[in-house]
Amino acid sequence: MQQTMTFDDTSRSLSQTLRDLISGIRGKTVSLRDLMDQVGEQGLLLICAVASLPFLIPVSIPGVSTVFGAAIILVSIAICLNRMPWLPARILDRRLDSAKLVPALEKGAHLVGRVDRFFKPRLAALTAGGAIGRINALAITFGGVLLMFPLGLIPFSNTLPGIAILLLSTGMMQRDGLVVLGGYLFLAITTVYFGALTFMAIAAGKGLAGTFA
Repeated sequence: MQQTMTFDDTSRSLSQTLRDLISGIRGKTVSLRDLMDQVGEQGLLLICAVASLPFLIPVSIPGVSTVFGAAIILVSIAICLNRMPWLPARILDRRLDSAKLVPALEKGAHLVGRVDRFFKPRLAALTAGGAIGRINALAITFGGVLLMFPLGLIPFSNTLPGIAILLLSTGMMQRDGLVVLGGYLFLAITTVYFGALTFMAIAAGKGLAGTFA
């Protein structure tokens, strides 16, 4: 049977928690299971935040958007249902190259560290209560779906939803409604951006069809 859970306010800054996570990565490869074991006490929201960090820089790491996007979706659904998450073994145990992942996490930790001091409890209506928590968790799920779109070679296609997921999960952890609001803004920007890409792809397809008609 799945276990219910509650989230406690974090006492450490997110950047310090991430540095502790990075220092714990050993060997040439690391799995999502390893990462979850290290940050389990910080809660599932931190897992979503950590999983979004590799996408804050414009470098595509093969396989990461699929693995981490799926993990974000499943974990955020678990948050919405207030249950411990179930993740398939092939996602939990897939080996990721530490030499590529660690620099991405370090860059993310550096970026987060520059804004860490700005996090504080505010706009409680966007973070307090079970109902808004479930809505925010569903927003993270939507961000994970956008992250998994096969658009890795298109600029910002991973970065925009990655930022949205990071802001939503971090804002929920730190009870900062303004940061959560920023996450919704980036979700909206991502949706518009993907919509524009889809429209251009359809228009280009019709143009090619007309050329060869």
